[in-house]
Amino acid sequence: MTALILVLSVTAPVCATQSSEELYNKQKELHEEGQKLEQEKKRAEEAQNAAQQSLNETNDSIREITGERDMVNEAIGDLNDDLVSLLATIDMITAQIADTETQIADTQAEYEEAKALEEEQYEAMKARAKFMYEKGDQDMIVLLLQSETISDFLNRAFYVKQLHDYDRQELENYIRCKEAADALREQLEEQKSELEADQFELEQSKADMEEILAELQVEAENYELMLVHARQDAAAYQMKIKQQAGAIDKLADQIRAKAAEENKIKKEADAAKKREDEEKAAAEAAAAALESGKETGTITSSSSTTTKPSSSSGSTKTYSAAGSATGNNIVAFACQFVGNPYVAGGTSLTDGCDCSGFTMSVYKAFGISIPRTSWSQQRVGREVSFEEAQPGDIVCYAGHVAIYIGNGQIVHASTQKTGIKYGNVNYKTIITIRRVI
Repeated sequence: MTALILVLSVTAPVCATQSSEELYNKQKELHEEGQKLEQEKKRAEEAQNAAQQSLNETNDSIREITGERDMVNEAIGDLNDDLVSLLATIDMITAQIADTETQIADTQAEYEEAKALEEEQYEAMKARAKFMYEKGDQDMIVLLLQSETISDFLNRAFYVKQLHDYDRQELENYIRCKEAADALREQLEEQKSELEADQFELEQSKADMEEILAELQVEAENYELMLVHARQDAAAYQMKIKQQAGAIDKLADQIRAKAAEENKIKKEADAAKKREDEEKAAAEAAAAALESGKETGTITSSSSTTTKPSSSSGSTKTYSAAGSATGNNIVAFACQFVGNPYVAGGTSLTDGCDCSGFTMSVYKAFGISIPRTSWSQQRVGREVSFEEAQPGDIVCYAGHVAIYIGNGQIVHASTQKTGIKYGNVNYKTIITIRRVI
């Protein structure tokens, strides 16, 4: 009777708690809910990664558009400089035309004056010649009769001849003056015509440059508009990523809470199972005690730990000196900087440069000075044909320059996205190829 009472007292507390089976079922439900949260978190992370990829692509596009815009703005600056120079030349030629017109007017006046004197002298000569012709030899007879001596006669005859020679010489002088004035006027007229032709050509060039400038300005405005849209897209992706990050953090908190709750329930289930096993063992022991008077029970546990290793690495980059100024040495020196950044307005081969800053700095390393802008570099050295191109030549495009390295390849500071890189020489229309060395 005493053993039976002991068994009943040991098993009685089970009625006040959940069974291990109920707790394990609840743990299973929590585990399934946690898995659903994990799947939802995974989908959110995939959506975040997709948004991040879109943001990266948009940022790449922004850098590329910025590079293209900067090249267009550089071309606009170069073109404005050339336009200012062209306008100064036009003003100078206009002034020369006005000065030439004044000279033509002065020369015409001289011509008219010489012509009038020529005609006056010519008429006087004609009158005297006519008078002497009509008088014939009578004048000589009169001179002879009126002369007191032969010497007096000869003096009078010599005077008549001198008068005739003087008239002829004066007439010839006036003719020469008229002809000289006429020749000078024709020369000035030709000079004026040439100046007017130059002025026309310059005005045409001005119109062409203004048209190109307008197109470049529209292109720059389009790039600015594209940048606005791209930055708006980037801001939207950043907001989306931020929202997704918040949702992922919230799901992570929920997953941790579920895991903690599952772990708690598991512990409760394990404890309930342990109690149940102990109660069962106690009941069995009590039952056995009724027969043998003996009672036993044991339990053991174990644990383990793990560790993780860690590692790190790093690298540096060095550059060779320029050497002697040969085409191959220029190419070898320039190619060292492939991979370095593009910086609008920059001239540093290591910290960043634009296209004309790159070519200028490479040549500067060899003690060779070339202009700063791509437009100006189109005029350095001498022009060579594409077939004659050699390593070290400067290849000029619209608003861009590069260094030819041979076999149809170039090295150039391309865009903010790509930096200094290799490329195909025909990737854009070539305007001219210049040889400096």
